Amino acid sequence: MNAFGLKKLPLVKDIETKKILKKVASAHRALAELKGIVSTIPNENILINTLGLQEAKDSSAIENIITTQDDIYKAELNLDGFKSLNAKEVQNYIYALKKGFSLIKRKGILTNNNIIQIQSELEKNNAGIRKVLGTALKNATTGEVVYTPPQDYETILDLMKNLEQFINDNSISDFDHLVKMGIIHYQFESIHPFYDGNGRTGRIINVLYLVMNDLLDLPILYLSRYIILNKGDYYKLLQEVRETDNWENWILYMLNAVEQISKETIVLIGKITNLMAQYKTLLRDNYKFYSHELLNNLFKHPYTKIEFIENDLGVSRITASKYLNQLAKDGLLKKEKLGTGNYYINERLIEILKKK
Repeated sequence: MNAFGLKKLPLVKDIETKKILKKVASAHRALAELKGIVSTIPNENILINTLGLQEAKDSSAIENIITTQDDIYKAELNLDGFKSLNAKEVQNYIYALKKGFSLIKRKGILTNNNIIQIQSELEKNNAGIRKVLGTALKNATTGEVVYTPPQDYETILDLMKNLEQFINDNSISDFDHLVKMGIIHYQFESIHPFYDGNGRTGRIINVLYLVMNDLLDLPILYLSRYIILNKGDYYKLLQEVRETDNWENWILYMLNAVEQISKETIVLIGKITNLMAQYKTLLRDNYKFYSHELLNNLFKHPYTKIEFIENDLGVSRITASKYLNQLAKDGLLKKEKLGTGNYYINERLIEILKKK
């Protein structure tokens, strides 16, 4: 134990109570169904982009970085005339998520260097692990210090090295992976290794851990929506583990999040799949320029633009403009202007995402 009371992993006591094991089983069923549904979408970037941006928006909102759905998609377009610092921060989240996914796909493990890279992508700086004393977590309303994480640089490094081993070596603990995900999230947030971005980095680690352990093929289980709806419990239960070693309620909270969000995401993906099928039929039956690449583009980029079509279809700017303007004229897309450029909205897809 270090001076701030944070113990190294693995946990000494068995926290897999009957309640937890019962909830583990139902959470796994929902997660397995989600994994199966994901395989029906032909292009993985459709889900990573559409659902990833929703998670980026929600995860950032937990940290009071508030933006609109309209702004996050406009930010992706990178058009002149649009400026929103919050939307850019949300965009950084999706870049960090994709960075982490790429790293674990290549290496199969999640190292501390990888975590630092993810946080750097998120915050757009190279501050790295905290070295300056004084970090404390405070009540947002009263300003009261509720938790002081480890302060000493060497202690933080030691705890992070221990966490890295726990994440990557399954022989260290025989707890279920979903239980371990809850432990990892608690430990990372309690170490609080960075000056900024700990919460968002920790939530990216959650989904990457599930992919690493073959519970998902794509990083598309995003728990931030559940946390927003149950934000008070999130912070209260984390603190209860620190103060009273109450693991059961914290782990149940995380398992409930996995189960509920898995079920919601299954429904959402079903709606996206149905809409894609409708668009495929409309495009194939009415437009000579139909292609899988075009269909994928309209769902990978709910707000698309000429350059996106050029790149994805390998056509000229004139041809890409002709395609998009025809689809807008026929009501499959909505054409909008921003600055000197145009963009095109898949309104039916946006409506689905708004109702998630």
